[in-house]
Amino acid sequence: MARALNEWLWQHEFWLPPGITWEDMKESEDIHYPQPRDLLLSIPFALILVVIRYIFERAIALPLGAKLGVRDKQRPNAQPNPILETFYSTHCKNPKEVSLSSFLAKQCDLPVRKVERWFRRRRNTDRPSLSKKFCEVGVFISSPFFTLSAGYTTVSFLLLQPLQPSLFWYYMLELSFYWSLVFTLPCDVKRKDFKEQIVHHAATIFLISFSYCANYIRIGTLVLVIHDASDCFLEPTKIFNYMKWKKTCDSLFMIFAAVFLISQCSTNTYYYSMEIFQPFFGYYFVNALLITLQLLHIFWSCLIIHMVYKFILQGTETAWEHLYTLIKSPRASSRLSSCSSLSFSSQERCFSPLIILMALLLDSLQYVHLSCT
Repeated sequence: MARALNEWLWQHEFWLPPGITWEDMKESEDIHYPQPRDLLLSIPFALILVVIRYIFERAIALPLGAKLGVRDKQRPNAQPNPILETFYSTHCKNPKEVSLSSFLAKQCDLPVRKVERWFRRRRNTDRPSLSKKFCEVGVFISSPFFTLSAGYTTVSFLLLQPLQPSLFWYYMLELSFYWSLVFTLPCDVKRKDFKEQIVHHAATIFLISFSYCANYIRIGTLVLVIHDASDCFLEPTKIFNYMKWKKTCDSLFMIFAAVFLISQCSTNTYYYSMEIFQPFFGYYFVNALLITLQLLHIFWSCLIIHMVYKFILQGTETAWEHLYTLIKSPRASSRLSSCSSLSFSSQERCFSPLIILMALLLDSLQYVHLSCT
């Protein structure tokens, strides 16, 4: 049963374009190709990254943040109250006024104002400190490296290239990094885009794994580099914001916004690859994952554009009041938080759908142009 399932799963029709089989990528003494079993190395590597991150945060990032002026606000603790604590843990962290007056205040024999103050202080206790955010951001600054070569529109470049050691380690480190993000999700600061982060990490892990097994290494490396391009600006932006270096933060944010919108919202795999290969299962599977990431990037792009809108029209100080709400993701490649938490005007509520429609329209026009040529 297991053998039959294994043979069915690894049919070349699922993974490779027509005309290419696993026989074309047989290993020899001098030539090596990706092997699916290599992906198992990413799990222990991910655990090592978690340990390195733990040591880095406490031994380097925390003292460095203190020297750079990152200070935590002193928040008064809520007084112990078993009744309110039980309600807070099991029902609601921000109860409505009806619950406060009719149930909690009477049951605790406290004024409504004191109950409100208790819940406010209790919520503040659960909020992550500024130093914790600074430590997380310090870990997620990455420097992507990649190898380019000519002839990227040829079959040999896309599929039949031997596996280079540099690309092997690049793939393993990327995959291990995303696994480490998944492992530390329960311990990290829970952002408002928590569900989007999970979808983003899952899609990325599937993409990396599938492209490695099918030897889409070269083109996959380019996708990873483009995917991580804006990270080099987002994380320093957040660090300088925590340090209150406003001018530096403002400049980096504008650069980040431009790089993100250019690198994350351009699409071409939906039709360019059809100039080289006929459709096959791997094509549809990979593009389904890429479309998932594309939708997330468009969603985050709308928030970035809203931030730039605030930045330009209302000034720096007003714009940066929204930064903690907008910049939420602990991974530089996982970006900004949910727009549902913002209070948009009627014109602003129409702004985000308009951006999405414009992006889809541009993709359609590009497809028509390619079809005609």
